[in-house]
Amino acid sequence: MKYIFLTSVFLFAVLSLPAQKYPEPEFSNEIYYLKKDSVHSLVRLEKSSAKMGTKTKAGGFGGMENGYFFDGEKSDVRLNNGANLSFVFSTGASGSARSSSSPQQDSMMRANGVDPSMMSGMSGMHDPANTVTLYKTDVGKGSRKILLQKVGGAFGSKKNQSSDKYLFSVKKIREGYWELVIDKTLPKGEYAFNMMNMTTGNMDGSTTVFAFAVD
Repeated sequence: MKYIFLTSVFLFAVLSLPAQKYPEPEFSNEIYYLKKDSVHSLVRLEKSSAKMGTKTKAGGFGGMENGYFFDGEKSDVRLNNGANLSFVFSTGASGSARSSSSPQQDSMMRANGVDPSMMSGMSGMHDPANTVTLYKTDVGKGSRKILLQKVGGAFGSKKNQSSDKYLFSVKKIREGYWELVIDKTLPKGEYAFNMMNMTTGNMDGSTTVFAFAVD
């Protein structure tokens, strides 16, 4: 019996190690750069409000840009290398005390007209695989741009263009906590994660972006 108990404790400790090495962000619902050194640490990204809009040149004859625009040509958060980058996102709901509920809690929720199964569905609304996109931003005239559509106009290219997107793989570390692993090396430039969900969208159509740069 003692052997079984010690074995169980050992296995629990081993299985807990991957989750323990990921630090908890100071703020929830934000994306942080995960610095994988001897002790994993987090770097808070630049947080900005990007306003959706349309800009034209020469009354539309010189072209049109439609997308999200935010201030500053350069981010203060600068990474020396674009290879093997990882970021983390937390809803602040990690931990066993908040990731599971007891039958008594389920009964209480049902008594108040709340379906407990809806709570797990709520976490899917925050899953970065469903809500986050990484763009390489276009830079110019004191701002950065996430271009959803760019048209050259009567005297330019007739081909529609948009800002480059970069894919990432999402690894769930624990309930409400994910690691975003960039699938390829990012070239030098300015970048922004665009989050589209109820907590980051605003009435004026603007959205929250988390920006950084690769030098």
